[in-house]
Amino acid sequence: MADSVDELAVLDTHQPIFPDPRQALVEPNGLLAVGGNLEPETLIKAYRAGIFPWFERHQPILWWSPNPRAVIYPEQLHLSRSLRKILRRGDYEVTTDCAFTEVIQACSARGNKEEGTWITDEMIAAYSRLFDRGVAHSVEYWHDGALAGGLYGIAAGRVFCGESMFSQSPNASKIALAHLANALQHSGFLLIDCQIGNDHLASLGAVSIDREQFLDLLNNNIEARISWPAKEISAKLFSRLAMKGRA
Repeated sequence: MADSVDELAVLDTHQPIFPDPRQALVEPNGLLAVGGNLEPETLIKAYRAGIFPWFERHQPILWWSPNPRAVIYPEQLHLSRSLRKILRRGDYEVTTDCAFTEVIQACSARGNKEEGTWITDEMIAAYSRLFDRGVAHSVEYWHDGALAGGLYGIAAGRVFCGESMFSQSPNASKIALAHLANALQHSGFLLIDCQIGNDHLASLGAVSIDREQFLDLLNNNIEARISWPAKEISAKLFSRLAMKGRA
């Protein structure tokens, strides 16, 4: 484990080799390496190892693997009573991979990961290339024909690595997440990686697990080949998910 920022691994620009994520700093939590590039092969290698990029504009590329790790088990997604009512009513539309560029741009405009500006033009271009390869995915929430919320992330074996979400109307991103979790649960995915926990994620059912546990789960399931459940994501949720816990 590196003891200070000065001892961080510096990745080669053309052929980056990631160190063991267990070597990440304790403070700032999870900082592992600096440098490298955002080419599709590099990003895929990182996510398969439990590592992700997170840096602000004008910073070098920074790579992270925090401990603990925030995750949502799809079957444990928490749905409030009001959200279940909306799901049963179904007066909206949810799609997947229909507006990836619009979703990631909206997430960038929102400014999250603790209200930072980490979704830069460079990051948008990088994840768009992953989308073109079928590795990155988006889930879109539509109301009255307009995009009003959504999320995007990376599929890595049986793990979906959530990157960001946005809402332009109440509960929009939560509804997108509910559709995603329902589809992931029934298509063989084990968990949604939320990376860094916060109160909002906790209210949705996110829990913190030890990094070692997360890496073991990821490593044991990274070779699984699961088709993206597009039809299930877009289906109306009049299922037991919507009815779960109905008063």
